Amino acid sequence: MSTLPLTPSDALPARAPVTVASDDANTIRASELLQVRVALTPLRCSDGRLLAAQWFEPPAAVGVKAVAIIGPATAVPASYYRGFAEWMAQRGYAVLSFDYRGIAASRDALHPGEDVRLRDWARVDMAAALHAADRRRCEEAERQGRALGLLWVGHSLGGNSVGLVPGFVEKVDAVLGVAAQVAYLGHWSGFARVQAWVFFHWMLPLLVRLLGHAPGRVLGPRAQDLPAGAALEWAAWGRMPGFLFGDESLARERSYHRFDGTVHLWSITDDHLFGPAPAVDALAGQFSAAQVQRHVVSPQELGVKKIEHFGPFRRELGVKLWPRLLEPIEAATPSLAVRLHSA
Repeated sequence: MSTLPLTPSDALPARAPVTVASDDANTIRASELLQVRVALTPLRCSDGRLLAAQWFEPPAAVGVKAVAIIGPATAVPASYYRGFAEWMAQRGYAVLSFDYRGIAASRDALHPGEDVRLRDWARVDMAAALHAADRRRCEEAERQGRALGLLWVGHSLGGNSVGLVPGFVEKVDAVLGVAAQVAYLGHWSGFARVQAWVFFHWMLPLLVRLLGHAPGRVLGPRAQDLPAGAALEWAAWGRMPGFLFGDESLARERSYHRFDGTVHLWSITDDHLFGPAPAVDALAGQFSAAQVQRHVVSPQELGVKKIEHFGPFRRELGVKLWPRLLEPIEAATPSLAVRLHSA
């Protein structure tokens, strides 16, 4: 794994050696053993494009107990998940986080004049992340002389499209979906259904026609500008009964029904716009061969005013929410439960 400099200061000229007292040196070494290490590394896709990605490495004192991938929501940058990735690393996960082409630090992976669809993010970009994580898992397993689990954490799109990723069935042990859903507007109700109808029938297509993309500010507080192809495919799937599961052009690629691992899907009671409970239930039904558990969390349970679709990975909710998300799936998946450090 190649490690890139994290800041310009890393490239400063070498300085004269500094003498450190032995007690101070021991303190520094002990501190380093407890630190999460971040290694920037490009992901090479099957088409040769490079995506921006980073590994969050467990502290040396903890060691690697399992490997995890974080699949972002639509147009949401990997930086949003940094706090969660660091927390997982403290528990013993080597965590891979990445940006889809055209988004955030991977913006240049989408060349001028090109477009990208949601299915491309799954079939090519997510596949590159899965390949890298599986390679890392195999290397660690050989080094440690034991099998290691591979956990896919998917937020919204990062969870609902996982079954389009080549190699998903063979390589992933468990899927943790947070607000991952079958986003067909028929799963909404009341005024939220009216909003979904307007969003998929009118707003996304019109914005693409006028601007050539869907501005991030209309998608959510964490989202970036969404390329035209991705916006139009999202709109088409949202109008289609079954969402991506109703798209016959993907019939041969969908592997959800063949996955026999662990799947835990979470809905959030105040996520009215993007992840209502019936939409999450519909995704659970697609994993017909898996050990599926549905979970629900509300702001009241955490003592906060709101969570909504873009709240689960905020640092301020971490201590209250993240153990609740992770501990049940660790307990249900033997390859994740092996000696994991509790943080």
